[in-house]
Amino acid sequence: MPDPLDAAAARRRKARYLLLSLLILVADQWTKWLIEIHVPLHVAEPIVPGFLNLTHVRNTGVAFGMFPAGSHLPSLLGLVGMSLLAMGVVAYYFLRTPAEDRGLLVALALVLGGAVGNLIDRLFAGAVTDFVDAYVGLHHWPAFNVADSAITIGLCLLAIDALRPHRAATT
Repeated sequence: MPDPLDAAAARRRKARYLLLSLLILVADQWTKWLIEIHVPLHVAEPIVPGFLNLTHVRNTGVAFGMFPAGSHLPSLLGLVGMSLLAMGVVAYYFLRTPAEDRGLLVALALVLGGAVGNLIDRLFAGAVTDFVDAYVGLHHWPAFNVADSAITIGLCLLAIDALRPHRAATT
């Protein structure tokens, strides 16, 4: 029979990872706010000439500007619905992940924090603020933000976790 005290301790250990999600959310919203008040829309400010600009763009699509939705309400609602579904899947796996599986919990916390950050933008502004413009010569990577970075890093960590050997569960 499982010890309820052990289960409570495991829940507390897992809750710490939600602080990482909160940190990502705060950093994402703060940096977007700074860009929105200091950089005019569609203006690029060079940081490292030939490689990196701060810019201010509004993304109505999904990650990295793919599948732009424009200002159509059904498209926006579809993106919000997909975001909520993805967050539900991440939350489900977070709850089912053992507290000892730190790498997987970090990955899920990064994805969750980033997803919430971009969802807030979609719900309250109808688009996501992106501001990091990385490029070489004339070849630009689509602009992105802290939330996009957290989601990308989290998904990479999830892929690594999926490829590593796992111990069989003991019962």
